[in-house]
Amino acid sequence: PKASPQFIGSIWRSNGICSAETKQTSQTARRTYFPTYTIPKKSKSSTKYDPPPPPPPEASTFPRWAFEERDFFRYELVYQSKISGARVGRIHTPHGIIDTPGFVAVATNGALKGVDFRDADEAGQQLVFCNSYHLLLQPGPEIIEGAGGLHKFINRPNGPLITDSGGFQVFSLAYGSVHEELSSKGELKRASTKKKKSPNKGDANHSGGKPVKVTEEGVTFSSYRDGRRILLTPESTIQAQKSYGADIIIPLDELPPYHIERERLVASVELTHRWEARSLNEHLKDLKEQAMYCVIHGGMDVELRKKSVEYLTSLPFDGYAIGGSLGNGHEELNELLTWMMPLFDEGERIGKPRHLLGIADEKNILASVPHGIDTFDSCFPTRLSRHGTLLTRQGRLHIKSGKHATSYGMKIDAECNCKTCRHYDRPYLWHLFKANEPLFVQLATLHNIQYMNDLMARQRDDILAGKI
Repeated sequence: PKASPQFIGSIWRSNGICSAETKQTSQTARRTYFPTYTIPKKSKSSTKYDPPPPPPPEASTFPRWAFEERDFFRYELVYQSKISGARVGRIHTPHGIIDTPGFVAVATNGALKGVDFRDADEAGQQLVFCNSYHLLLQPGPEIIEGAGGLHKFINRPNGPLITDSGGFQVFSLAYGSVHEELSSKGELKRASTKKKKSPNKGDANHSGGKPVKVTEEGVTFSSYRDGRRILLTPESTIQAQKSYGADIIIPLDELPPYHIERERLVASVELTHRWEARSLNEHLKDLKEQAMYCVIHGGMDVELRKKSVEYLTSLPFDGYAIGGSLGNGHEELNELLTWMMPLFDEGERIGKPRHLLGIADEKNILASVPHGIDTFDSCFPTRLSRHGTLLTRQGRLHIKSGKHATSYGMKIDAECNCKTCRHYDRPYLWHLFKANEPLFVQLATLHNIQYMNDLMARQRDDILAGKI
């Protein structure tokens, strides 16, 4: 027999995650990080409409101690530019200091593709971003928790980590490719099997299974590994991130597509605010020396962005992430940051770090630093390296070009001091790429990571020198 709606609902309300396994003779339930369940079907003859959701909780409903400064996490403002919103600072975490403005490398599955963490650390990498969506499905929070947390699991005891809620990847499945990750050769692209047309525009078939579904409770999707239906809630994603033990964690939010009706965008922002408040309440049950950033939403809508800033900064979050739809290109992003970022200089907001989610190409970094963004994350530099594109102070270098075959003794970048540039020239790297040697990915990725961290160091120096 299938689990009854009352049975499933009771598990949702008590744990935020659920698992119901059905057998011919019995029903059993167990609390897991991968909720597999049967979704009850509604009767066509007795359609019931849910009452409108309550407004998100006011700041006064959170405990007073939650607004106090954390002794394990803080932002230190070193210098504020006199000619722009740019600033130099340090983020103090339990596992090390993050110099800002800073680049955040993405280790999707708890690993930087092609590079060991020790080599990345030597190249100046401080904060590393790991994706909860992938870690939820493999190896699972219980495995990571059993190892003593993510820092021990990946053997990076002295480097800060940040994890997201998993919502970005889930909603990418629902609305199509909204960012670079889905166009890469990673797990999500491999998971995209034949998709059948759905009568509901907001639905998307994944792995030939059921579409992504969004409710007040959370978001339901299918695992790309085995097709299991998984319910991700504000509570369950925080429970998983507590198991990981990253220094910075992110609440669950909805990511609507760029092209969306305003009425739907308003509903999405309100839902996100309720989800983030629930995530925060779950986090405050046991801080575990972790900081939580809120995620500011509202798309390109000025009124909704301001509303999101006003509400979320009134809650006891430890930092601010800029998320949601960030425009259709560089110009729109810059326009958004131009009028929005001064809001974070008001009152106590100035004393908390600001992170731009999912954007860290050089052009956007150079345009965003003057607006006061502190950290940027993206798989952009590591993905470029796998396709033979190397970053230099003279522009991008495409190593597959035959002109590099005889550039004997020439480094990738004459000013770079990474291991790759110290030991290898362009002809050898050209050969490795043309021969599809795995060593090329390692050497190229290491160089691009070094380049990004050198870029951020130059940005900090220029701010201190009054150039930005």
